[in-house]
Amino acid sequence: MKDIKFDLAIIIINYNSAKYTKQCIQSVLDNTTSTISYEIIIVDNASNSIDYEALKNHISELKKTNISLYRSRINTGFGGGNMYGIQFANANYYLFLNNDTLLIKDPIKICFDFMEKTEDAAVCGPQIFNEHEKKEVSFDHFTSIGREIFGKKMLEFVYPRTKPNRRKEYAMPLTVDYVNGSYMFFRAKDFDSVGGFDTTIFLYFEESDICYRLKKKNRKTYFIPSAYYLHYQGISIQKTTWNIRTKIELKTSMFYVIRKNYGYLHYQILRMFFILRYGLVSIIKPKYFKLFYRILIGLPIGKSLKQEQPILP
Repeated sequence: MKDIKFDLAIIIINYNSAKYTKQCIQSVLDNTTSTISYEIIIVDNASNSIDYEALKNHISELKKTNISLYRSRINTGFGGGNMYGIQFANANYYLFLNNDTLLIKDPIKICFDFMEKTEDAAVCGPQIFNEHEKKEVSFDHFTSIGREIFGKKMLEFVYPRTKPNRRKEYAMPLTVDYVNGSYMFFRAKDFDSVGGFDTTIFLYFEESDICYRLKKKNRKTYFIPSAYYLHYQGISIQKTTWNIRTKIELKTSMFYVIRKNYGYLHYQILRMFFILRYGLVSIIKPKYFKLFYRILIGLPIGKSLKQEQPILP
């Protein structure tokens, strides 16, 4: 068994957005207490050479021995990129931090202290603010038939104790299904015990999936309202690329998680619901026909965008 070197390993993925990654690194350096020992592991997920070199040079100029950069020749997505980075981690806790985030004050210290005193906590996450200083939804309910067919508000109305209102103000830590994937503070032994992120998923629903698996082991997820961070909301997937392919990828991941965690019957019931829904929608909005067709054939994971990623030379 190896000796633990750091209290915390912070894993950040860069994908053609070195500008934001540099800002994110600096916010960690400026807003993290010196009482916590940490390493920053940057994974470049097959960015173009200009972006990668800019980030590489910046990290070299920082001259910090606790910051390392590793480049993947393949864009393996959120789960794959983070799992690549975790191989180099040597810490009691893992923080998976999106590169389009900035720490406000010292959320790491708040999360660290909370985890140290809360034995049943496997993962926690803070309150999100957007770039306009507005609070954003910071936790959510598990992907399920009920959520997709009846909606989140209905779940919150019917099950207020287990499905708390996502938009309500909270003063104390709260048990939730899962926290936003842009900042997930894990106890390392819990993360490792369930095998980490499912790398079959290229994008979306990774946080729902892993927190569901942790819950099955009686390990809890907490929302920490007293800790804050800013999230620029999807810099790596620019608005110009948010198209029908992105929607198909989102639904592909969702159906994979449903079938994996709830079984074939749940998967087929939800598939029939979406066939009806998008069959009607595509009549009015033809651009949705591609999504309708993909649902019709079962949203096979083999047609994920993951299969289209080139290998860098």
